[in-house]
Amino acid sequence: MYLRDAVKSELCEVNGRWENRGYRLRANDFVEVEVDPARETAMRPQDIALDIVYEDESLAVIDKSSGMLVHPTHAEKNGTMLNALSHHLNHEKGDKAFIRPGLIHRLDRHTSGLIVVAKTPRAHRVLAGHFQRKLVDKRYLAVVDGVVEADTGTIDAPIGRFAERKYWDVNEDGKHAETRFKVIERRASATLLELVPVTGRTNQLRIHCTYIGHPIKGDVDRGGSEFSRMCLHAWKLAFWHPDGSRRLEFEAPVPPDFGFGIADSD
Repeated sequence: MYLRDAVKSELCEVNGRWENRGYRLRANDFVEVEVDPARETAMRPQDIALDIVYEDESLAVIDKSSGMLVHPTHAEKNGTMLNALSHHLNHEKGDKAFIRPGLIHRLDRHTSGLIVVAKTPRAHRVLAGHFQRKLVDKRYLAVVDGVVEADTGTIDAPIGRFAERKYWDVNEDGKHAETRFKVIERRASATLLELVPVTGRTNQLRIHCTYIGHPIKGDVDRGGSEFSRMCLHAWKLAFWHPDGSRRLEFEAPVPPDFGFGIADSD
């Protein structure tokens, strides 16, 4: 956000000339940015409780609560997961260098569950590459309205942004989007699904569930029934450690407020 404002304020030059956003950098371009070192960072440490599932010198895995923003925005700069992590990683470091937590993937504000954050530039670079190469297994649980009849299936519907509405939805001109689903349990008016995003489009799981006529409970913006929260939870996360030594696998149990138990879904 700060760098974007710096570009708009003509504080960023490429090869000695101011360039606006959208300029495509070329090999050997020389970029200069005038920064204000006194300006407060959006990564301001705050003492906020976190459910840390795993941590080592390279990364941390968090079970994020529903309602917590992952990172600061223009409108909200406090109370986010990264504010909390900045405090956790640095409050006992004294004069040692500040550890800046690096986001590799994101969860919506109202989605709970597992998210991995890098603690070093190298870990960030390696894990980001693993996500791009689809070496990471991410699985979600969702309580959707209605009874899903098929035990398993694939939702294949392109997703794009409708600029006039500033809204993401199924769009014939959008990008390929694919989600696999499996029924875990059926109730009279709701179904617990395991969702596997094959692609990673904006709001993909929410959009695809609505597309098949079974919006996520609590996702009222997309047709879901009223509930105390949006019933979407990142429950399984598996990836290679950035040092290449081992495969890490984590589970975050289904939240009690979903009203469903769960056995092993494999």
